[in-house]
Amino acid sequence: MIRKLTNNDHELTMALVEKRPAENLFIIGDIEAYGMESDIQELWGQFEEDQLIAVLLRYDQNYIPYSEGDYDAAGFADIINKNKGPIEISGLQHLVAPLRKWINRGIRRDSETYYAKCTKLTVPITDVDFSNVTYLQSHEYEENIEMLKSIPEFSTGTFSIEGRERAEKFKTGRTYIIRDEEGVMVSSASTTAENSQSAMIVGVGTRPGYGKKGYATHCMLKLCWDLLAEGKSICLFYDNPAAGHIYKRIGFEDIGFWSMVRYEEEKGGQ
Repeated sequence: MIRKLTNNDHELTMALVEKRPAENLFIIGDIEAYGMESDIQELWGQFEEDQLIAVLLRYDQNYIPYSEGDYDAAGFADIINKNKGPIEISGLQHLVAPLRKWINRGIRRDSETYYAKCTKLTVPITDVDFSNVTYLQSHEYEENIEMLKSIPEFSTGTFSIEGRERAEKFKTGRTYIIRDEEGVMVSSASTTAENSQSAMIVGVGTRPGYGKKGYATHCMLKLCWDLLAEGKSICLFYDNPAAGHIYKRIGFEDIGFWSMVRYEEEKGGQ
């Protein structure tokens, strides 16, 4: 049986998704931020003998399924197909895959990235000097954005001062930076979608001309150390195996692929 979840189902829902906080980073974060019932988001649950075994989250036009095992993909797809506008389905590859054959509309974009998590660092850092790694302050936002956009892979990124301010206000993200001996901001690492259980690493980069000096790794290690000390699981996306090797060296392990499928508006639909 599939039914709409309400505030009365909060404890039951969190008990399911909090078993795997890294895998359910977005679901946990959205529930903490917007609750079980709001204009921008809805949740549905599949029950077997009164036990919740799967959930489907809608945040705006994006749908995320989660289950520890098999679930009623046709039933979840029926809910999604009632949305006639452009939609996106994202989640762990093995959970998104069963939905695909039930969504009958054109695909605008289809992508997959490696998904990795870290619950413990595997490099010794108790004696590492992190004194040159600092928490990004509001007067440094513009400088940090300029640095990130100077990095080719981030040149088209949607960084903004408003985004930095919003992340700080709602504690959904943070940024750590490193400056060189001349005071130039040379590297930074950030989080996004932070919640009480987990956080995602993003925006790890070094200003062109300052690479191969360990700045980014040093910055990321400090960020991971602090997050783990707060009891949070850490996760990240990557599509470059070389970058994946670096992440694995410090304690990340692959937990699968993350799929993002963006569909066209249904023909004749609104």
